[in-house]
Amino acid sequence: MILTEDRLQDLLDKSLTELPPGTDWAVTLEGSIAEGFGNPSSDIDFLLVGRCDDDLPTMPSLLFVDGRRVEIRTRTVRQLTDQFQAVEEGAERPGRLSEDLLNRCQRVLHSHPLRGHALIEEVKATLPVERFRRITADWWAHRARQSLRHATALLCLGEREEAVDWTRAALVQSVKSWAAGLGETYLEPKWLSMQLDRAGRADVRDRYWELEAAALGPADAGAAQEHLTACLDFAEDLGLTGVPRQPERLTVERRAGVTTWQTGERVHVIRGRQDVFALGDDAGAVWRSLVLGRPLPRVLADTAGSGVTDPGPLLAAFLRYGLVRLAWKGGGTVTPALPLAAPPGPVTPPPSTAQPLLSVRGAAVGGPRAIDLMPVPADRFAAAAMALVWSNVVVENAVEDLTGALRRGQWRVAELTARRAVHAALRGLASAHGVNPLPADSDLVRRTDLLPATTRSIGVRAGELLRLGVHSAKEGDALLTELRLFIVLVRGAMGADSFPFSFDSADTWRATLQLGHDWLRIGAHLGAELPIEEARDLLTGNGAQPHRSP
Repeated sequence: MILTEDRLQDLLDKSLTELPPGTDWAVTLEGSIAEGFGNPSSDIDFLLVGRCDDDLPTMPSLLFVDGRRVEIRTRTVRQLTDQFQAVEEGAERPGRLSEDLLNRCQRVLHSHPLRGHALIEEVKATLPVERFRRITADWWAHRARQSLRHATALLCLGEREEAVDWTRAALVQSVKSWAAGLGETYLEPKWLSMQLDRAGRADVRDRYWELEAAALGPADAGAAQEHLTACLDFAEDLGLTGVPRQPERLTVERRAGVTTWQTGERVHVIRGRQDVFALGDDAGAVWRSLVLGRPLPRVLADTAGSGVTDPGPLLAAFLRYGLVRLAWKGGGTVTPALPLAAPPGPVTPPPSTAQPLLSVRGAAVGGPRAIDLMPVPADRFAAAAMALVWSNVVVENAVEDLTGALRRGQWRVAELTARRAVHAALRGLASAHGVNPLPADSDLVRRTDLLPATTRSIGVRAGELLRLGVHSAKEGDALLTELRLFIVLVRGAMGADSFPFSFDSADTWRATLQLGHDWLRIGAHLGAELPIEEARDLLTGNGAQPHRSP
């Protein structure tokens, strides 16, 4: 670890003085420092474990002790046992296993006890680490298969750049599955470079980085297919089964709750009795040509008969918006997902600005290939607002992590952390324009086509930043400078210029909590989905941290 035992005990003593007295805690260090990673900006993550009967809050308290940021989480033995049991029960269906739950269990199992060692070890024994390795490996493997199948479909539809990004996501997920089987179960990918070094297989590590570098090259159809094939070969060599070699096994299926209504020549598609999409002439022709339940290549051939040029991207948009679904024969719906990103599911674009909105012939649309959403309901507005606040918190956290990584010369960590900041900024930009649920992070840079034309330059700049590498201190400093300028640009476009520097001090963190709480009240009133589970504790506590003394 980068901190000595004496230093950790000193930080713990000082942290405990800020908590209400009277509880006898066992304490363990979790997170990146306990894993053997970390840098000067890394949190000190203390987990306090007690035998009390009442449920303890999920949300951590954030303290500032001797120039270090300290997170205090509390759990009862029963709460931890329930978490481990839930992971074991969900192991048979890894696609439904919560990333947050898996991450919480992983942090405990790989934690470093500081006090009450016997109680900490008793809790850990609830789920043997060897069993957890297998569960985590299966969880990553499931996600890798989903991403590879999705990438295969996107290539068929002519969405080459997006296909390359999902291939890249599958590459990470495949190697994380392999590494988890060797004990490297830490979920967040930003420390992947160190995990691969520690795994002791230079051949796997070097092949991974070669394929990762190849993903940044030109994305013409031939290169994209060649890269996908190489990643499929690599995944199979790592032991991944069920990888897609036959696009014919992908089928386009009906989505529950989606109905079609035509007024004159205008096609309206209603999703879930709530969202109405108005289709332009070309989009409507492609929609009417769909024969669902058939293999994707055949469906694409059918749409070619609609007379519409390049129908693939329109069919991809129908999939993206959840108007139809993609399935794998014998494997259910294809639902790709990325770690530490927006949850998988249908994308909702911003509302149409066409005026007048309606005529006797149907809704107005922006053009022949338009798939325009009518104005969003109030609960989605609130959810987008909460996502906007949370994305800015993530940006602040990522910039701080990047600064720490550069100080330590952790170039790979710096690259991944910078990408996280760019993706979080783009999530905020999309949320500010009413996009909710959000696209996957890898798709955000292209989904600026959902936003006003004035934001397109931001998407271009984001694409440039996502391709920047770091191999030296000079390159790292340049990346940090460009990233800060990018964040200023994005925040200006989404009206977040005055967002507090969340992690600078107790005062700025308190201001961030208050800002989040103001939006949470509206969201809770409307029954909107909260951005993270901890938000419930913030709401219950009227904007205050759960573990601070009055």
